[in-house]
Amino acid sequence: MATQSLRNIIVVGGSFVGRITAQELARVIPATHRVLLTEPHSHFHHLFTFPRFAIVPGQEHKAFIPYNGIFSAVPNPTSHGVVPARVLSVASQHVELDREWQGSKQITFDFLVLATGTRLSQPAGMKNDDKPSSVEYLQRHQADVKRSRSILIVGGGAVGVQMATDLKEYYPDKKVTVVQSRPRVMPNFHPQLHELIKRRFDELGVQLITGSRVKIPPSGFSNDGNEFPVQLTNGTTESTELVILATGQTPNNQMVANLKPTSGTDAIVNPDNGFIRIRPTMQFQDEQYPHLFAVGDIADTGAQKAARPGAAQAAVVAKNIQSLIEGRAPDEAFVKGPGAIHLTLGMKYNVVFRNPNVAEGQTEPWINEKDDGREDMNVEAMWQRLGIEVENPPQYHL
Repeated sequence: MATQSLRNIIVVGGSFVGRITAQELARVIPATHRVLLTEPHSHFHHLFTFPRFAIVPGQEHKAFIPYNGIFSAVPNPTSHGVVPARVLSVASQHVELDREWQGSKQITFDFLVLATGTRLSQPAGMKNDDKPSSVEYLQRHQADVKRSRSILIVGGGAVGVQMATDLKEYYPDKKVTVVQSRPRVMPNFHPQLHELIKRRFDELGVQLITGSRVKIPPSGFSNDGNEFPVQLTNGTTESTELVILATGQTPNNQMVANLKPTSGTDAIVNPDNGFIRIRPTMQFQDEQYPHLFAVGDIADTGAQKAARPGAAQAAVVAKNIQSLIEGRAPDEAFVKGPGAIHLTLGMKYNVVFRNPNVAEGQTEPWINEKDDGREDMNVEAMWQRLGIEVENPPQYHL
């Protein structure tokens, strides 16, 4: 079938969940349709490696993987494509792009899946779309870390915790401090995770300050290599040479700002958190948009924001879009499970932690401590998942 006459299914955002969604869809949709993955980054960003590669040198180029193999293992691989552009706005039947693709800034669609996720502060997320600039940023960050004798990390979520433990293990002579606004680190998890992390902090010599916020100056921190004071909301001052921000996530929801909800219904975006309101089928909650879906961090599922539940949501979307194409009801539903995380707590030590499944009467978390971590965090396996066979190390620079 000619490419021009194929019906479009657009996946907006090519990070972890968007990538899985695009591949799942391409495996099950009929030959009448094609998947177009829109993504402004020139390469897939392996976000989970950024906290490590912002500290440890020599692996950073592996964190950015070409997209050109993403559809290599699906039926009709040449039908599908990656659109190297940012979606500025979503209308009911088309998207507006920030640059031309095949002669137009508009692409029409039959179905659309929003997988835009959230924006993270550097170094957890990159500002640049191209690989060389992002690699250079990580290398500069590594140099800042190496030069600094004292480092203060703002935020006690996964990124802050992982960076603190990597830092203190890789550079045991540096003073490393984590400031967390809540009473515990990783507060969305069972208290035993905080206790486990606190033990690890004590073991490595990481200082933890809880129940206080850092006062961030309007112009940010100088981080110029000299020592400077950092004011905390508890009235104390910490002295440091480098501040690393590991604070929160901002939803990427601006592209649906012009979508009008059905009168008398809730807004498309939940004003309380910025996430897209959805049904268990992952369709937009607003019934006038049964062909629009949201998955991953941008979807207001109440589930933990992580790759594993996102992958389960991707499978639901693929089945439901397949059903709709075939004229059947989209009755596959996402079922939220207990929050879980695979967390590195140093170069080799890592832990898989799952909250108790209260629905099944569990009261204790499931914890699997391991000591098999690799410096490159097994990033090479992700190249294979994106369909890139690497035969010699220089290829990781592509």
